[in-house]
Amino acid sequence: MLEKLLHIAKRIGRRRWVSVPAGLVLLFITLNLLFPFHVQPRYSTILTAADGTILHAFLNDRDRWRMVTELDEITPVLRKTILRKEDRYFYFHPGFNPLAMARAAFRNLTTGRRTSGASTITMQVVRLLEPRERTYGSKLIELFRAVQLELFYSKDEILQLYVNLIPYGGNVEGIKSASLLFFGKPPQLLSLAEVTTLTIIPNRPSSLRLGSNNARIVQERNRWLKRFGQAGLFTASEVADALTEPLNAHRRAAPRLAPHLALRLKSQYPDQPVIHTALRPGRQAQVERLVANYVGRIRSLNIHNAAVLVVNNQTMQVEAYVGSADFNDAADGGQVDGVRAVRSPGSTLKPLLYALAFDKGLLTPKTVLNDVPTNFSGYEPENYDRQFNGPVTVEAALANSLNVPAVKVLQQIGTPALVDLLKKAEFETVKKQSKVLGLSMILGGCGVTLEELTRLFAAFANEGRLQPLLYHPPAPSLARRGSAPPLPRTAEPPPPYQGGGRGVVSPEAAFLITNTLTQITRPDLPNNFDNSYHLPRIAWKTGTSYGRRDAWSIGYNRHYTIGVWVGNFSGEGVPELSGANIATPLLFSIFNAVDYNSPKGWFRAPKGLTMRQVCAGTGDVPGDFCEHTIVDYAIGGISPYRRCSHRKAVWTDAAGAVSYCAHCLPDSGAVRRFYPNLAPELIAFYRSRRIPYAEIPPHHPACTRVFARQGPQIVSPNDGSEYFINPHRPQQLQLSCQTENEVRQVYWYVNDRLYRKAAPTEAVFFQPQAGPVKISCADDKGRNTNIRILVRAE
Repeated sequence: MLEKLLHIAKRIGRRRWVSVPAGLVLLFITLNLLFPFHVQPRYSTILTAADGTILHAFLNDRDRWRMVTELDEITPVLRKTILRKEDRYFYFHPGFNPLAMARAAFRNLTTGRRTSGASTITMQVVRLLEPRERTYGSKLIELFRAVQLELFYSKDEILQLYVNLIPYGGNVEGIKSASLLFFGKPPQLLSLAEVTTLTIIPNRPSSLRLGSNNARIVQERNRWLKRFGQAGLFTASEVADALTEPLNAHRRAAPRLAPHLALRLKSQYPDQPVIHTALRPGRQAQVERLVANYVGRIRSLNIHNAAVLVVNNQTMQVEAYVGSADFNDAADGGQVDGVRAVRSPGSTLKPLLYALAFDKGLLTPKTVLNDVPTNFSGYEPENYDRQFNGPVTVEAALANSLNVPAVKVLQQIGTPALVDLLKKAEFETVKKQSKVLGLSMILGGCGVTLEELTRLFAAFANEGRLQPLLYHPPAPSLARRGSAPPLPRTAEPPPPYQGGGRGVVSPEAAFLITNTLTQITRPDLPNNFDNSYHLPRIAWKTGTSYGRRDAWSIGYNRHYTIGVWVGNFSGEGVPELSGANIATPLLFSIFNAVDYNSPKGWFRAPKGLTMRQVCAGTGDVPGDFCEHTIVDYAIGGISPYRRCSHRKAVWTDAAGAVSYCAHCLPDSGAVRRFYPNLAPELIAFYRSRRIPYAEIPPHHPACTRVFARQGPQIVSPNDGSEYFINPHRPQQLQLSCQTENEVRQVYWYVNDRLYRKAAPTEAVFFQPQAGPVKISCADDKGRNTNIRILVRAE
């Protein structure tokens, strides 16, 4: 533009008769270079929903309501009324109207006072952007700035600036701010009477105050409506209807939905006047209301907050975002964003663990694990109800959220494998904690956010593919001409979810997890919920953190994934707090509200899954001695193909009183019988709980064979551990072990001296002395195990 002006000025300058205009052009170019016009209106930030409605609005940095009006929001009615009243030749002049200026100057000179102005809309925009005293010098500057504005901006952009800057009294500026704050609707929904009202107020914002001087405003509005009718701007019937329309204008509160997301995105896009989101306004308001009402009911239990995230699985767009029950409740930390707060996940990571085990070929849903007391090098997890269940299938362990089987699986897989998978799933706190995480992480010993967990479960709904949560809908970029910066520019969001994504687990493993989490015969179904409410068809997982500080419930179907957290931001634990009875009722209520009787269908098994017969006792491929088989899923080429060995043949005497090995088997009289091939830990569990089981008879006492199988497993104390004792208050350590089925007696040695003879399941205690201690345990088959510990005096 400047190069073009310079070229024209040089051509004109060659002619003497145009030397004065050329000089003026050169002067303008020089002044434009020295004093460029920076158009930087300070807009309020507004957050819009997927349908364009305003969810949340912020004051600008000068504490004014100046919400940006987009070009498509300037309706033909608004355009016609403004131009007719303010500047009917707006589209024809270069920023100033010479005829109007001459007429105003003549009247002012002949009367001796200012009786008529000649400001165009462009000049008014200049005055609104750079307020000055009303002097002739100021008018000259306005003229110069107006020409600058006309050179670098289109007429529509200048009109847009005008409707965004005009005052309406107090701290309200711009058509959109006045429309929302006084009429409760966007500009495109205003009637002719309302548009006329907003057109006449900027000239007299002090005397024509909406909500205070409505009667006077109506008189002035009707006067202008009649003038519009006389000018043929609108039909007689349109004007007649507008004249009879009452003025229902009063100051309203600014929109305040989704405050936590609004603050988050405003921080992310600090210079954007309009931030488009994928939130659905009706859904957001509905979920906010459900959360507030639910927390109001459980407040008597000393539970004060909740957070909810609703994700559309097809688009990965977030349709509702509730960070707390009440943003304005300072006493309970209402401004804390529970969606992004780092909390303990409880048992909510177990589905990912079992999916990883499925993909590694270690387990299938019917694989049997032992839920018995187990010591993992000093770590002794318990179940939520402090009970143990003995042999359970993987699907039962997951559906019932059993702790010991989960820790066993994690020990088998290795903590680094799960940590790496969580890193891949973008769990940021886990990335920071990765070097210190151990087996306890699967029971809540790590930090996660509701946002991360909801995204993870959405991956299960999308065949194991992880995709970022999208807070923006797709929006075209706003192309503008000229060298000046564009007026309002909205945040450019990423494209919507179109499938694909990064696989964290296989589609087969994701389906197996979904199939298990859909079961409703499980302990984390809320008490009496199925009798009192409609139970949505969803897959869901609950979690309760240590100390009952966090209650989680995250569910999904084909259409939605919804994450719910309930607790106190202070971290205070509550005895009644649990994922099943506190978080899940809210999850079910929200699902019933947003996706009741969803027509989306249900998940289908991927082609890579097959069905096979397995032994009901172990979940392995049936062996020769399996009597009962069931159907199980298997991932082709991945799932283990182990032959079942849960029963074994044992030679006994006719009465079944003693057993024989091949070394002492008699020539006649022996009978072949079948007994369960139980693990030592399960035998110890049965014996300690006095649970009857088919026990192998004791070995023939006259046999002199030395057995080479595994000796007793010492489970207490822990090998290589340090123990601290108080010399003034003697303390005792427990000796316990697990043995094979046929063992009837064990012998405990302390520092190579016999300490005591006991039954395999009997708890033995001894008082240690400071220093290194060697502990040995031998069984009645001659097998021996040693461990060493260090005892220190405090």
